[in-house]
Amino acid sequence: MLLFYQPEIGNGVHHLNEEESRHAVKVLRLGTGQEIDLTNGQGQFYKARITEAHQKRCGFDISETKTVAPFPVHRHLAIAPTKNIDRLEWFVEKAVEFGVDRITPIICDHSERRIVKRERLHKKAVSAMKQSLKAWFPQIDEAMPYKSFLNQAEADQKFIAYVDNDNTDYLSKLKKASGSHLVLIGPEGDFSENEVRLAIESGFTTVSLGPSRLRTETAAIAAVHLLNL
Repeated sequence: MLLFYQPEIGNGVHHLNEEESRHAVKVLRLGTGQEIDLTNGQGQFYKARITEAHQKRCGFDISETKTVAPFPVHRHLAIAPTKNIDRLEWFVEKAVEFGVDRITPIICDHSERRIVKRERLHKKAVSAMKQSLKAWFPQIDEAMPYKSFLNQAEADQKFIAYVDNDNTDYLSKLKKASGSHLVLIGPEGDFSENEVRLAIESGFTTVSLGPSRLRTETAAIAAVHLLNL
């Protein structure tokens, strides 16, 4: 099953955007009358038939709609960007494959990377959503300073995961099976003591992801996986 993404279907749009049109017509060589599968990234899958095989504006008519319920837990990961941007993009790709609702890059005291191109992360997320056949597209935020994020962070359960060998409060045990969950993941140099203190004062609970010391992107993937269990 090849899945195409058109977020504007619900607004009466019946054509693929230029990038998706080029892929369908020029790369896959799909023609008028052939069936395609689509999603709007807002919980709907569509069966459709191509009405105009144009590589810049591929038109279609919808023949069937299927609605997919959202996951019972809202999964929000706030992650400090990795120095190597490829690792952050890998995280976004794999997090979407597992299932995630929101990703926020946060700039911390020990962050070695402070600029993140949201458009690149968005493209990685779109590709992963289509590859893993997801009907829901996550919210990808602009990078923001850690303190600013804490001031507006909301969730039923808020966690900060950092290296603390004495902490045996595991995320797998503390997270509930419903509601909204937010997990903070720090940079390669981990959160500073002040950042941990500020998180606790903002209502975050300190948690462990296990006894191993994990890379930033690995820790974030572990958190996403645990929230999906």
